[in-house]
Amino acid sequence: MKVKLDDTSPGHRALMQLLRTADMVWNASHAFFERWELSPSQFNVLNLLYLTPEGLSQIDLSRELIMHRSNVTGLVDRLEKRSLVARNAGVDRRTYRVVLTRVGRELMEDVLPRYYEGAVRVWEGLSEERADEVIAELETVAKNAERIGKAVATPKSEHQNPKEDRKAGI
Repeated sequence: MKVKLDDTSPGHRALMQLLRTADMVWNASHAFFERWELSPSQFNVLNLLYLTPEGLSQIDLSRELIMHRSNVTGLVDRLEKRSLVARNAGVDRRTYRVVLTRVGRELMEDVLPRYYEGAVRVWEGLSEERADEVIAELETVAKNAERIGKAVATPKSEHQNPKEDRKAGI
C-alpha cells in the first residue's frame, strides 16, 4: 500500500476532522454542563457512579475514564466538597469506594434527560444504522491509535537521566 505523504491525504484529513470534531464536542460539553457548575470530566465521574450504584474504587474510575489516578483524585475531591459523591471504606480499609450521594443522584436526574436529548441532537441527520457504522469505524481508529501509541512509546527506563538525554541531543 502506497502512503501519500502530504496533508491532502484522506487519512490526514479524516484525522484532522476527528480532532476538530472532538474539540467542538468538548467545548459544547463545557457550555452545556456550565449551568450545573460541572466540567465534562466531573459529569463523566457522576455518570459512571449513577450507572454503578454500588460505587467504584478510584482505580476503577481511572480505568473507566482512561485518566491518571491523580486526576481522578482531584475530580473526586471537588465533587465530594459539593456533597455529590462520598468515599466509603472498602472491604480491606485500604481502598475506598466512591459512591453517588442523594444530592448527586438528584443532580444527575436533572442533568441526564437534557444530556440524552443533546446527545440525540448531536447525531441529527444520521440514521441509527449510520451512527452504528460510525461507532464501529471510530473503534477501529481508536484501536489503531492505541497500537501506534504503544509502538512508539519510549520505556521510562530509557529516560531515567534527563541530563544525559540533553547531552545526547534528545
